[in-house]
Amino acid sequence: MAKNSVSVTLEGVTKRFKNTKGKADVIAVHASDFVVAPGELVTLLGPSGCGKTTTLRMIAGFELPTAGRILIGSEDVTQLPPNKRDTATVFQSYGLFPHMTVADNVAYGLKLRKLPKAEIEKKVAETLALVGLSDLGDRAPGRLSGGQQQRVALARSLIVEPAVLLLDEPLSNLDALLREQMRIEIRRIQKSLGITAVYVTHDRVEAMSLSDRVIVMKDGEIKQIGSPSEIYENPNSKFVAGFVGKVAFFPVDVVGGSDGARECRLEGKNIHVARAAAGVGTTGKATLMARPESLRLGESGAGHIEGKVRMNVYLGNSIESFVDSAYGELLVQIDDPTSKKVYAEGASVSVGFNPDRVRLLPVES
Repeated sequence: MAKNSVSVTLEGVTKRFKNTKGKADVIAVHASDFVVAPGELVTLLGPSGCGKTTTLRMIAGFELPTAGRILIGSEDVTQLPPNKRDTATVFQSYGLFPHMTVADNVAYGLKLRKLPKAEIEKKVAETLALVGLSDLGDRAPGRLSGGQQQRVALARSLIVEPAVLLLDEPLSNLDALLREQMRIEIRRIQKSLGITAVYVTHDRVEAMSLSDRVIVMKDGEIKQIGSPSEIYENPNSKFVAGFVGKVAFFPVDVVGGSDGARECRLEGKNIHVARAAAGVGTTGKATLMARPESLRLGESGAGHIEGKVRMNVYLGNSIESFVDSAYGELLVQIDDPTSKKVYAEGASVSVGFNPDRVRLLPVES
């Protein structure tokens, strides 16, 4: 159904909004450089106001860059209007026509292009089957669930066979279970078509589960680009580490190291850390980053940090232990709890580290 996949390239793209009240201009996106490979799904992830939606709107043509270039394939589309770009956008608000049936909503773009009726009917049937709505073509959008309406919006974008599919927080109006189901569905459809896609969200779970790569943004700037596992396991800053998952930070002294590994001291005890970010020397101060699954509980005095178990939360295949310590509340994840010792609430414990799972980050000003 989809055309041959194409790339999307941003070269030094900046968007500056003029302030009409005499204040400084707002730089929504600052010198963004990245390439979305053909057939790849890349997610722009970040907090509200970080520039991710503005970036998507510039790719779509709804906003024009103040500086830089945007290419779809080898074509420079920087100054082209939306209708001259081979893109389709799925918005947060579904924007379905309430007076039209599902089939007519999906067919709308093809009718504008004046395709023959038989061809339109064939493509509508194929596209509704692709999104699992074959039996609902005659139904009004108002009689559909939220998840079904989102599928109609997705089908309406896919039927015009865009080179690039753009998705602007399309699942934010759905409840948790529907979001999970639609994440899987969008990923399945995108991969089955081989279509290039750019997805915008502030939800880290969406980003991590959907994406081939994630672009983390803050204050209009790209902070890190990588696969979901790279972003989660090897963040390059405290901001990225904290935004993509639960984490604790500890100030440590680096006392040696080589080949990427470092020897550190915390609370007078040595810690071997297998991974260090760029900018962490073999001596000096650093920040130790530890995810809940990289922390271990032991008897008091056996680990690096003393604490007391405040609460245990049972999650079936794991238990989350919340431990009060001098470094604040620490979350320790205990996988397969039936095979491990679980300390009772109120128990005095020590917290240690898995040296292969923690990471050193440079100290930030």
